[in-house]
Amino acid sequence: MSKYATKIQKSAKSVEEAKELVLAELGLTEDEVEISTVEEGTKGFLGLGSKEAVIEVTVKNADTYRAKAFLKQIFEDMNLDVTIDVTSEGNDLNIDLSGDNMGIIIGKRGDTLDSLQYLTSLVVNHKRDEYCKVTIDTENYREKRYAALIALAERLSDKVIRTGKKYTLEPMNPYERRIIHSTLQAKDEVTTFSIGEDPYRKVVIALKNAPSKTTYHKKPSLANYPHPKKQPSYENFESYIKDNELSDDE
Repeated sequence: MSKYATKIQKSAKSVEEAKELVLAELGLTEDEVEISTVEEGTKGFLGLGSKEAVIEVTVKNADTYRAKAFLKQIFEDMNLDVTIDVTSEGNDLNIDLSGDNMGIIIGKRGDTLDSLQYLTSLVVNHKRDEYCKVTIDTENYREKRYAALIALAERLSDKVIRTGKKYTLEPMNPYERRIIHSTLQAKDEVTTFSIGEDPYRKVVIALKNAPSKTTYHKKPSLANYPHPKKQPSYENFESYIKDNELSDDE
């Protein structure tokens, strides 16, 4: 059976035995699959000419099955006992995880949770015609993080307004950057923009009408300075001596 296949065939000595084998491999109940018989199978005569029974099994909710099968394998490899609850609404798949040590699943600033969500989305959407949006949460982390980012944006914008200095946040994923941008877009005093490349792209909060750091000085005008005294001209050296001869009073 190929990994995460949702339509497979199984053969055994009888149809019932084939059903038991395939359901055990899938980890599903008979209500969660559709089963059709391809070959009834025959016992033959004295063991000669016997044929095995063949059934075809199709998983009813392929998206849910693929997501749960993938995550179950991940958690088994991590030696974690995690309960996986999946709800499907149209093309949206919402997965809630519960168990001990959920901090390991969340990771630093939700990095591990985001990675699990991304990988699960790849598995679910493999060869799927319409895109299925996958969201994974645990201990209501997504809502708590959303509220924390809004509070952070408000607090830092006040700081930028008060100090006049721009502030660069830590690297964030596109979803979290949008929260910061949307929270502050109605502010008259500040603006936001992103710098860098993913996964290190950051949001910058700055004053909307920040003064330029470069100061340009006007060229001084000669009109502001006194004109130098016009120097007299002399026909010869004797005239210079006579004109500059000191009196007895001086």
